[in-house]
Amino acid sequence: MHTIKEQRVAATRVCGVKVRTRNADERQPSSAKIGPMWQQFFAEGFYEKIPGKQPESPVYGVYSGYESDAHGLFDVTAGVSTPSPAQGFDSVVIEPGRYLVFEAHGPMPDAIIDAWERVWVYFEQPGVEARAFVTDFEVYQADNQALIYIGIR
Repeated sequence: MHTIKEQRVAATRVCGVKVRTRNADERQPSSAKIGPMWQQFFAEGFYEKIPGKQPESPVYGVYSGYESDAHGLFDVTAGVSTPSPAQGFDSVVIEPGRYLVFEAHGPMPDAIIDAWERVWVYFEQPGVEARAFVTDFEVYQADNQALIYIGIR
């Protein structure tokens, strides 16, 4: 059983590389952008290269710029936390506020994909909190462990 907990989050700036996509496009390998973005992030060593990276910063995947809801366009930024925008990299600020936290355990990217499936199923239930669709984010804590934070109203 996967536990879901609520947590308050402070504003955090994340700098890295960004793509704009939609969930329907991500289901087709020919139009998917998130996987290739992550491949570029790791292949080009951006974790080490991003100027001003906070010591001990985890790797973040930040979802922002939502056009509407889970069906519309959105931005995804792969990056690290920095105190200010980093020259030559995209920058996004995780909105402070209330988030529900979902756990992902196991080999990536399958574990994170499975966790997102649980997120979508959870928010389709009647009577649960409403998603804010401002910022959501993943925090990669270890090779086989990540947390997904979903902003709620």
